[in-house]
Amino acid sequence: MQLNRRQLLRAAAFAGAGWSVPGLFPAWARTGTPGIAVPDMPTLGGNEIELTVARSRFRVGGRSGHAVTINGTLPGPLIRLKEGQSVRLAVTNDLDEDTSIHWHGLLLPFHMDGVPGVSFPGIRPGETFVYEFPVRHAGTFWYHSHSGLQEQLGHYGPLILDPAEPDPVAYDREHVVVLSDWSFTHPHTIMAKLKKEAGYFNYRRPTLGDLARRRGGETATLSLEDWRMWQRMRMDPTDIADVTGAAYTYLVNGHGPDENWTGLFRLGERVRLRIINASAMTAFNLRIPGLPMTVVNADGNNVVPIEVDELQIAVAETYDVVIEPTADQAYTLVAESVDRSGMGRATLAPRLGMTAPVPPLRRRPTLGMADIGMGGMDHGAMSMRDKAHAPSGMKVGPGVDMISMNPQDGAGRPGLGLEDVEHRVLVYTDLIALDPNPDPRPPSRSLEIHLTGNMSRFMWSFDGRRFNEVTEPIRFARDERVRVTLVNDTMMQHPIHLHGHFFEVVTGRPGRHPRKHTVNVPPGSKITFDLTADAPGDWAFHCHLLFHMHAGMFNVVTVRPLDGASA
Repeated sequence: MQLNRRQLLRAAAFAGAGWSVPGLFPAWARTGTPGIAVPDMPTLGGNEIELTVARSRFRVGGRSGHAVTINGTLPGPLIRLKEGQSVRLAVTNDLDEDTSIHWHGLLLPFHMDGVPGVSFPGIRPGETFVYEFPVRHAGTFWYHSHSGLQEQLGHYGPLILDPAEPDPVAYDREHVVVLSDWSFTHPHTIMAKLKKEAGYFNYRRPTLGDLARRRGGETATLSLEDWRMWQRMRMDPTDIADVTGAAYTYLVNGHGPDENWTGLFRLGERVRLRIINASAMTAFNLRIPGLPMTVVNADGNNVVPIEVDELQIAVAETYDVVIEPTADQAYTLVAESVDRSGMGRATLAPRLGMTAPVPPLRRRPTLGMADIGMGGMDHGAMSMRDKAHAPSGMKVGPGVDMISMNPQDGAGRPGLGLEDVEHRVLVYTDLIALDPNPDPRPPSRSLEIHLTGNMSRFMWSFDGRRFNEVTEPIRFARDERVRVTLVNDTMMQHPIHLHGHFFEVVTGRPGRHPRKHTVNVPPGSKITFDLTADAPGDWAFHCHLLFHMHAGMFNVVTVRPLDGASA
């Protein structure tokens, strides 16, 4: 985005008055936007696109901090391309450190995937790297840094790929809704605090005194017996999120809750919301009180429309929903953090300036037996710390502090904190692919990967091995059909992302399993997906919780021809 002198002076005046600076938001993210499919809405498109990564000031909640931005804005500009075209994206690095851009969820040649040390060297300060690839599919996606912890500092933006054929989803207007978490504490400082004390940001841990005062009360979330059980296990039932609202402001399109980003609509329209969770560490429970949402797309792939009242969107997932407001009123879009320590808030309205009631934060959730991999087992069977139960391929050491004794399939589980709500909540088993799965072959082999960690030491890994301890990548033969089961041996949920591929989450609907690039594995549970390894090269495979990946939950998937010849 180019700013002229008048815009800069106006922006400075707004900043001096304590206002947010509308000129420093990309056009699609400004409050009062009529949507992104309207005349004169600036987006980046065509066959040649230029992006610049640099440091900028970012202001929210009356405070200003340092950000890493693309073309001077947070979030970055909306890139809109069309299936069937080719594109060249020239990315210039104006930082004093290396950077990168990963095109999250896109199918492209591996050397264009944007992961330093895996698919390319990275972009050095002062240099320009040109990404070049064909657009092979359609859907809602996003892009972000894969260098250091820059993603937490604002290095992300939305990416829409329009279909070559008519879109099966009918709508009159569309808005992009980018959810994220922002902290004025530098991400390296956050990481250091988590390493010293993993529960540093959990300010709401129960004490015995709390339980005694609340025993029998309506607000009690944990019985005395359960509290004693957790103490014996040296675990914390309120350890839902590593970084909470104590450190984060939750943003919608770069706007804090008090700034109330507003998207406009007309009565009777079908409005498509392209929802992207671009946060570093936060899963959101998303709802629009008084207005149902029809889910039509997950991770860029169309699904049979399913109407829900709430959904949990894990880090790095995308969902497209259609809403149909029929009343001349405003509606509040609520993006409540999974631990309910804060929320992102926005408004959908027929006119700018309208607002709707903002519901209070709901009671915080606590973990139960299923969340420690002991669903169906009694309190006396506390052997999840017995390393003798570890599978043969797991490295057992200080990096593994528990084993899920009885992990259950998590595809039908609602998100944390949504187990007992009275309205309709989306689960993976609700998702049915709109088109048949492209590869009908049954898997030729199975692979089990354990998500492991030591929560008190903030150590995270696959099969007990952090990335710096891994000696072999995960190997697939080209076009091999594999069934992969992810077993979560920890009390934290993990959104696992595989680059360069879509996989089919096994939900009991053969031939119509939902195709995704990121799958959220609940605590103590397992999720299974079928993968056709049809993209040759080296691909990142990791937890998309930024600090978990940075702490070691990362590996490389290598896809090679069976004969070992060059791909």
